[in-house]
Amino acid sequence: MEDIFQWCREGNAMQVRVWLDDTEHDMNQGDDHGFSPLHWCCKEGHLKLAELLVTRGARINATNRGDDTPLHLASAHGHKEIVQLLLRNRADVNVTNEHGNTALHYACFWGHQAVAEELVAAGALVSIANKDGDTPLDKARGLLAKRLHDLAVENGQDLKKIQFKDQSWLGLKTRSRDATLSRHKGINMTDLSLRIHLASTPSGETWRGYWQNNDIVAKILNIRECTARISRDFNEEFPKLRIFSHPNVLPVLGCVNQPPQLATVSQYMARGSLHRLLHGGTGVVVDTARALILALDVARAMAFLHGLERQNRCRFHLNSKHIMIDEDLTARVNMADSKFSFQEVGRIYEPAWMSPEALNKRPADINLEASDMWSFAVLLWELATREVPFADLSPMECGMKIALEDLRVSIPPGISPHLAKLIRICMNEDPGKRPSFDMVVPILDKMKR
Repeated sequence: MEDIFQWCREGNAMQVRVWLDDTEHDMNQGDDHGFSPLHWCCKEGHLKLAELLVTRGARINATNRGDDTPLHLASAHGHKEIVQLLLRNRADVNVTNEHGNTALHYACFWGHQAVAEELVAAGALVSIANKDGDTPLDKARGLLAKRLHDLAVENGQDLKKIQFKDQSWLGLKTRSRDATLSRHKGINMTDLSLRIHLASTPSGETWRGYWQNNDIVAKILNIRECTARISRDFNEEFPKLRIFSHPNVLPVLGCVNQPPQLATVSQYMARGSLHRLLHGGTGVVVDTARALILALDVARAMAFLHGLERQNRCRFHLNSKHIMIDEDLTARVNMADSKFSFQEVGRIYEPAWMSPEALNKRPADINLEASDMWSFAVLLWELATREVPFADLSPMECGMKIALEDLRVSIPPGISPHLAKLIRICMNEDPGKRPSFDMVVPILDKMKR
């Protein structure tokens, strides 16, 4: 594998750009010490590369093996502009590493006054004690200590010492991903330890288990007869699902092609699907602000997928059951829920999210981008109302009424007028008048702010 970490250390922008353009490359992977590409750019001071990675969706608060975030490294090495970049993109300014140190501890220890002032202005606390009981003010020398003390008082901080409290056992931090996950394609069924049966659907059996010491989900496809042709088609099509290059797409890690068994393997998401988050009593409050963030995640993923060459796309039906929620509440389109060419052709199981034309036209006659936009409109409605669309109807009744009787979701009063307007625009009866996801992303981004 090309050494993306070496290129980031060296600031080799051309090689990094080429590497990022390959959809099978995961920018949030970590090296042997858990350093992600963004960690290295922040440590070495490569601002343009850091901006590129952040723009492409690098995780701002990912931690290495020592629980250092990119902000820790940029602050320790005095890279003020990179610190500003991370703060603009909502870096956690008071997160601590394994020693209990915040980014401000390191800025003070190394005497980077400009960086320290930026951190305090952004809300960094001067009174957080590390494992040794030292606060950032204890680490600061001379005039820097007085300047930060005065700045903290101006910002209304309580200067009472906050004692160190180990919370690593809570598992709240987001590690950079295991770099080996994107290297495997063909997987032997005997290497999978399948332990918990999660679901049975017409398309297959879903199991939770372990592979290479990673928590995974294996979906064993339900195939009546696995012929040599089906096995060949499966081998040709599954690489389209290995999209590691976008933070809002959950890739298929690899496949098992051992007739009569065909299976896909993906990373396990403990929070489950968006459908479960909204309707499953998870205890997570999805308010309007969170709903807009989730919608923006999905829109960004779909804009990326629609930007792929048609021959590199897969058959995917957008709905809340096919959106997975990461540990940090990031929404990710699950590529394992895509359909292969030989799988359930003509069968529909979730018509409530589907466009009228998708229900009553041949696939060759459907504008797939416009049809996905209709599904996204229903998803927006679901996020806004916290209700399951047409929950009182069976799938067959629902599909028939949408296709033939103009059954549509109704927008209740009380929903944000801007969101209601966007839903109506995305659900235009004329597919040609629906917007693209590239048009919707900036609208949602503005609404989120």
